[in-house]
Amino acid sequence: MATTASATAEPRAPDKSVSIVLVHGAFVDASGWKSVYDILTKDGYEVLAVQNPTVTLEGDVEATRQVIAKATKPVLLVGHSYGGAVITEAGADPKVKSLAYISALAPDVGESVFELATRPAPGEPGPPLLPPTDGFILVDPAKFPTAFAQDVDISITRFMAVAQVPWGLAAVQTKLTTAAWRDKPVHWMLTTQDHMVPPTTQRFMATRAKAKLTEIHSSHAVMFSHPKEVAAFIEAAAADAK
Repeated sequence: MATTASATAEPRAPDKSVSIVLVHGAFVDASGWKSVYDILTKDGYEVLAVQNPTVTLEGDVEATRQVIAKATKPVLLVGHSYGGAVITEAGADPKVKSLAYISALAPDVGESVFELATRPAPGEPGPPLLPPTDGFILVDPAKFPTAFAQDVDISITRFMAVAQVPWGLAAVQTKLTTAAWRDKPVHWMLTTQDHMVPPTTQRFMATRAKAKLTEIHSSHAVMFSHPKEVAAFIEAAAADAK
């Protein structure tokens, strides 16, 4: 007699009431969110990722607004590094209910990323940026692994160093016209071993934004080295988004 085998699918997590939009920073692209994306989607969230050109702040904000428009639910907007400046401007969209910053830069109105990136942080290393070339900035490839992601496998960071996305001066130097963190709930993940955005600078911005603060012993590339913790941080922020 023939028998029929049946496979039982894993139960799917219930759909959540918030959509999560992930915004990457400078020198990388949206693929860096892959591990975090996998966790969040498995847990039932609609997750969208913005692919920023990182040529101009205006262009990155517009790219983010287009993705926000595609979300089917109210949005938690998440920004890493320079992506924090992007969500600060794009987060004024009424569909955005709250903001989450991860080792990020969060300028105020009339302030640029450059001003925050060059803010004195005695005793803390700053990013080893090469001089601008043709209007773009890169991290020194030889120093990229220890500056950007010293707790990530060297085979990954060496590739990241040669695959950098150039960062446009029009993104770095443009002053913001909106600061969404002034009006919306903010969560902040502060990376205490960050050699790109000094922890002191992060703490200043998080305090200014009246953020709910989470600290983690991590490099700047925390979504690579601690994806589970980053996903848990985002889910906690999503739970507060109304």
